[in-house]
Amino acid sequence: SPYTLACYMVEGGGSSDFRHIKGMLYKRPDLLHHILAVTAEAVTAYLNAQIDSGAQAVMIFDTWGGSLSAAAYPEFSLHYMQRIVAGLKREKDGQRIPAIVFTKNGGLWLEQIAAIGCDGVGLDWTIDIGEARRRVGDRVALQGNLDPNVLFATPDVVAAEARKVLDSFGQGATGHVFNLGHGISQFTPPDSVTALVETVHSYSRLLRKS
Repeated sequence: SPYTLACYMVEGGGSSDFRHIKGMLYKRPDLLHHILAVTAEAVTAYLNAQIDSGAQAVMIFDTWGGSLSAAAYPEFSLHYMQRIVAGLKREKDGQRIPAIVFTKNGGLWLEQIAAIGCDGVGLDWTIDIGEARRRVGDRVALQGNLDPNVLFATPDVVAAEARKVLDSFGQGATGHVFNLGHGISQFTPPDSVTALVETVHSYSRLLRKS
């Protein structure tokens, strides 16, 4: 996302407090808006190039938007993601190209994210997916939201936690793309990933039959 990219550009890497980017936000909002506008244009062009090259879905990944205040997030993060969504090619060769928007720690703005024109909203593990579904209804599909660190548990625990996510989402017409609530660690045991995938496939089939 433009704001997450701006964080790395201004901070020069990761940060524990984001004091440089937030200092710019409050001292030079005009400069940050300029950075975000240029970046949003670049991201839109990049995603459209991916679509032209055969991407069947695209996702805007906003890792650091959730570090913003309640007032700053709509202005400095969500607004620019909405610009990107509005500029995307939504169909290629007669096929719909879904656009998914994800903000880590973004549960506070769930309804606002769902209203920017995207097809799906990604969720991290800090929000119950069933509650998220009740809040947005059938407006968008939901993607998520198992805590990635569950994968360091035993396969039976991984399976149980995956079933909890599926049970919480429930059944109905609204789509669910099962996913982790953020990135996967390089140290994740492959057997845990196997247990997760097998559980999601088998348990989802049972839910659809019931």
